Amino acid sequence: MRILLVGAGGVGTAIAAIAARHGFAELVVADYDLARAQRAAAGRSAAIRLDARDSGAVAEAVTAHACDVLLNATDPRFVMPLFRAAQAAGADYLDMAMSLSVPHPAGGVLGPEALPAGPFLDLLAGYGSPWACEERTPAERLIQNS
Repeated sequence: MRILLVGAGGVGTAIAAIAARHGFAELVVADYDLARAQRAAAGRSAAIRLDARDSGAVAEAVTAHACDVLLNATDPRFVMPLFRAAQAAGADYLDMAMSLSVPHPAGGVLGPEALPAGPFLDLLAGYGSPWACEERTPAERLIQNS
């Protein structure tokens, strides 16, 4: 599996380090600041300069680097351009922010009960998640323990 990781700040850098340590995926680390992407990649992954606001350029990067997944580790204001880029490139999309770019019409808060645990975890399981072997999903454990 190949992941385009967009955002090389604190979250993106942590993801890159974890991916390198566990070897579950090959990353392409992208950031508006190439030096920051290179620091996060630390010689273990490719690093590219990419503007998260430019859906076309992001979709091209997904395709050019043969990425299966676009992982958004940026500020929530980039959710929609990155989501559209993943969709245009035919890649799966994951977002670390778990925030909505616009308020949901029904209102309310986003909590564990609102997460589509089955499909989300099926997606992770398909990419070798350690949760795939457990009987209960993380969302089920979270709900049970709350």
